[in-house]
Amino acid sequence: MEKQRIEYYASQIVDSGYRVHKELGPGLLESVYLFCLMEELTRRGIKAEQACSYSADNLVFKLSDKKLGFLINFNVPVFKEGIHRYVNKY
Repeated sequence: MEKQRIEYYASQIVDSGYRVHKELGPGLLESVYLFCLMEELTRRGIKAEQACSYSADNLVFKLSDKKLGFLINFNVPVFKEGIHRYVNKY
C-alpha cells in the first residue's frame, strides 16, 4: 500500500510540473516555476515542501529520510528532458 501511495504522489508531481511547463514554457526565473508548481500541487490537495539545496552528487537527498525526490529543470524545451526522479530506500 505504501508503494502505491508513493507512486500516486509521484504521478501527481510529474503531471503538475508538466502542466506548469506547458503553460509557461522555458526561460522564466526558477522562483516563478516554483510558485506555480506549489500552487498546482495545493489545488490538488497535496502538501509539498520546497527544497532549499541541491548537491550535484545528490548526497543531500541520500542522507535524508525522504523516500522519493524530484529535480525539475523547467528551462528545457521538452519537459521530460528536465525531470529527474531520485529513489531512496524504497
